[in-house]
Amino acid sequence: MKVQIEIDCTAEEARQFFGLPDVRHANEAVMSGIESGLAAAMKGMDPETLLAKWMPTGAPGLEQLQKAFLAAMTGKKD
Repeated sequence: MKVQIEIDCTAEEARQFFGLPDVRHANEAVMSGIESGLAAAMKGMDPETLLAKWMPTGAPGLEQLQKAFLAAMTGKKD
């Protein structure tokens, strides 16, 4: 014997029926924190800020970066 029951309800109604807690406010707080953290992290990803971090001294910084890449590719230090 096979019995199939189909219940048409919203997620909110199902949560209330099973007696689960309403975590909507906690979820909104967590998501707003994640959004603000992501927005703050993205501010540091613009090209001008990245170049300033990677090459703080201008041309000598570029040479130092090239030496670091060469050392990483060849496995040699200077």
